[in-house]
Amino acid sequence: MEGNLELTLLMVMTVAAGIAAQIVAAYLKVPSIVFLLVIGIALGPSALGVLDPHLLGQGLEVIVSLSVAIILFEGGLNLTFREIKEVSGSLRNLVLLGTSITLLGGSAAAHWLGEFPWSAAFIYASLVVVTGPTVVAPLLLQVGAERRIATLLEGEGVLIDPVGAILAVVVLNIVLRGNADPVVAIGGLVSRLSLGGLIGASGGWSLSFVLKKARFLSDDLKNLTVLAGLWGFFGISQALISESGLMTAVTMGVVVRSAGLPEERLLRRFKNQLSVLAVSVLFILLSADLSIAGVLALGWPGLSAVLGLMLIVRPLNVLASTWNSDLNWRQKTFLAWVAPRGIVAASVASLFSIALTKAGINGGDAIKALVFLTIILTVFLQGLTARWVAIWLKVQATEATGAMIVGCNPLGRTVARLIQERGESVVMIDANPDYCAQAQSENLSVVLTSALDMAALSEAGVARIGSFLTVTSNPEVNSVLAQRVLEEFRPPRVLAVLPEAPVDSQLTVPTGKLSSTEVMRAFSSQVSVKDWSQYIAADEVKIGEAMLEEDAEQFQRQCVHLYALTKIGKLIPVLVIRQNYLRLARADEEWQADDRIVYLLHIPKAPAFLRDVAALQPDSTSPGPKNPIDRDEPHIATPISIAPAMRTL
Repeated sequence: MEGNLELTLLMVMTVAAGIAAQIVAAYLKVPSIVFLLVIGIALGPSALGVLDPHLLGQGLEVIVSLSVAIILFEGGLNLTFREIKEVSGSLRNLVLLGTSITLLGGSAAAHWLGEFPWSAAFIYASLVVVTGPTVVAPLLLQVGAERRIATLLEGEGVLIDPVGAILAVVVLNIVLRGNADPVVAIGGLVSRLSLGGLIGASGGWSLSFVLKKARFLSDDLKNLTVLAGLWGFFGISQALISESGLMTAVTMGVVVRSAGLPEERLLRRFKNQLSVLAVSVLFILLSADLSIAGVLALGWPGLSAVLGLMLIVRPLNVLASTWNSDLNWRQKTFLAWVAPRGIVAASVASLFSIALTKAGINGGDAIKALVFLTIILTVFLQGLTARWVAIWLKVQATEATGAMIVGCNPLGRTVARLIQERGESVVMIDANPDYCAQAQSENLSVVLTSALDMAALSEAGVARIGSFLTVTSNPEVNSVLAQRVLEEFRPPRVLAVLPEAPVDSQLTVPTGKLSSTEVMRAFSSQVSVKDWSQYIAADEVKIGEAMLEEDAEQFQRQCVHLYALTKIGKLIPVLVIRQNYLRLARADEEWQADDRIVYLLHIPKAPAFLRDVAALQPDSTSPGPKNPIDRDEPHIATPISIAPAMRTL
């Protein structure tokens, strides 16, 4: 019973420590692996001695294998081929050519700088070929990198993991058996990738078929069915050829994603939660098993080897892989800097250390220590500075310009013209031929298609725009479409015209930063697209621009006036110009001094008989309002002016 209690406490503390690290990282907005490494090492035998992973025995290898399968499946499930297609050439080179460059360059760095023998140097290099998708994805989310860069880094992380891990197994077998026959080595790599891909494709298709046909299964049971199927096909692949299961897991995720399951959104959420749990547990256990003395024993040679990998090998890799691409030097520089190693490198290194020790070969612990030093340095140096580097290089998604507007109704066309007149590109989407014809007559770029067709949106360039706005007359369509676009393409800013009460209870309207990646309610919570389109068609709308004063009292008075008219539905703020940045206004906008607010004001026309009566009044030319509706016009309004080209935020 005491042994069982020790194992129970070990797992309980591991899970608690892992989730605590995730919470702290989320609060501080830094990569979670930073705290997972620190806490894991602190709790391990080399420090406080609270956690001892050796108590798990061979169970540690089982936990590692099954957890890595979940992580790779989740990575494949998140791949979007529509986005990958735009960078397919560079991504292919990073996975294939980049693997060779990292293997050779990393080996040279470990041998000449790290003073490792060639056999150990090649094992080390094969282990650090992989990057870390579980590190890269949250890092890019925090950085807010451009979509093309994010697609390249995420795609590289997911696709190179099985290739790198299988390559590491092949290299290890060569070292253990002393057989360096290139035919045998290439055959081992190809056979594992091929078998894993074949079983993964079959497994993914089978799971998709079952999920589509088994209507009697609840959503929760479907998620568990996918988990059981993943581990089942992973086990079959592993039983046939060792480590081929890694390719199986990735391929299954890709196939299930491409099947277009109705439950895909819930499935991805479930698998993401499992992946977070798996990463938390693995990193705590593996870093707790790390010997601090072993890392310190590497000294300056070990540090030099890792820096050589980061500062020489990685830039050469990116330069060669993107040589003929249309990426600019800023994007290439960011790709060269960000290549953190993650859980796959750590887990495979730990397993290799055990294998080398069992085979009576020295150096396993030193290789593991060098791999973890690589993880630590890449995560801390690259992970913690990635945002600053992105800002310096101007490769954040907030730098993206232009807008895509769904809904060619009069309100949508008015917003599009206001943006286009300020020098920004606008693409409008609508399935109504008449609306599209009217938009074209106004010199607006239009695509006649259903906005629910994600492939059509991709071809229209949704992945390259700065703002996505859905302004149809159906709030439910706006809600669903905005959420789908956010999940599929993740534009920097996604806005939707929604009623006061959210249609979808899961749809959040945050009050955070301007670069928030959540769906935002556009303009005002009082907007009725149908009503405002009628006002515009009846020529009852004026376009105005208000310059908010620096004086606190004047600023407050202006804001109160604007908010009051907005609340009663007489005015809607459309654009906010701040420090020469132009962006679509949000319903929860917090205005600042010196902001310029471009708004639409509803001025109803007086009925004909009232105009006739007013014309008969002898004092109709006297000062003061000529009819009651003039009192509704804001005193702060100024004539609209076409400003120089500004970026749409």
